Amino acid sequence: MAAVTAQHPAGAEAAAGLGGRGSRAIAGSTTRHRRRPLMDGGAARPAGPPGLSAYVTLSQLLGLTAIAATGAWLGRYRGGVAWAAALRFNVHPLCMVVGMVFLQGDALLVYRVFRNEAKRSTKVLHALLHGSALLVALVGVVAVFEAHRENGVADMYSLHSWCGMAALVLYVAQWLLGFGFFLFPGASFSLRGRYKPLHVFGGVALLVLSIAACLLGITEMLLFKIRDSYSQFVPEGVLANTLGLLLVAFGLVVGYILTCDDWKRPPLPEELALSMDFKTLTEGESPSGSQ
Repeated sequence: MAAVTAQHPAGAEAAAGLGGRGSRAIAGSTTRHRRRPLMDGGAARPAGPPGLSAYVTLSQLLGLTAIAATGAWLGRYRGGVAWAAALRFNVHPLCMVVGMVFLQGDALLVYRVFRNEAKRSTKVLHALLHGSALLVALVGVVAVFEAHRENGVADMYSLHSWCGMAALVLYVAQWLLGFGFFLFPGASFSLRGRYKPLHVFGGVALLVLSIAACLLGITEMLLFKIRDSYSQFVPEGVLANTLGLLLVAFGLVVGYILTCDDWKRPPLPEELALSMDFKTLTEGESPSGSQ
């Protein structure tokens, strides 16, 4: 062996060079492997994109402040909130702000906040928050119809009531369609893919419509209650106008979070594998796309 090496010194140097480069390549690969964050066994998860946490926190502060402002308005100037006949109407604005604005907005943020959780768990939380918003909103709708009936007030004649009812009916349809397409195991992969853009757009559009209905309702209530003094910047009017600005700000921040491409939830590797398996089962295609 020594003789062979002596007769071919160039070959020995080449072999040594290849061996050195191979060792460095293996070492580099090992280093990269060590640097890669692990997702199993309680290891550290990758940090969220810069700025997302700050905007999510801001949205929650705005939403909770809007709820507090609603309670302060109704408690300080409208006698409070109760199911008793005299105060039943006040249940309506509180439930609409809590359900159709705050909880609906939080449901839309689920896929941005829980970026590294299992997709199935995220879907369930998304549906539960939307369902909770719907239940709270239904309580508010029953309250206003009952209050109108007891006081002999006509129903569904104002622009506020038209926008509000449209938002509620479309919200129910959106929730049922989302459940059928994304949680019920009957929809095919291609059908889900075609419906998803409409579902995403519908979520944002319904939040906008809900906030618009709330703004119309605030103005309508102020004109009914303090028509003569509203233009004089009375405290009740200022507080109610501030509530409207808080609702708009909440919607703008949530909308920005939802439309920022850098903050979209990336699919996890196991989700990509499951998607291909689901496509194979529902459409008879192999992961490579062959029939």
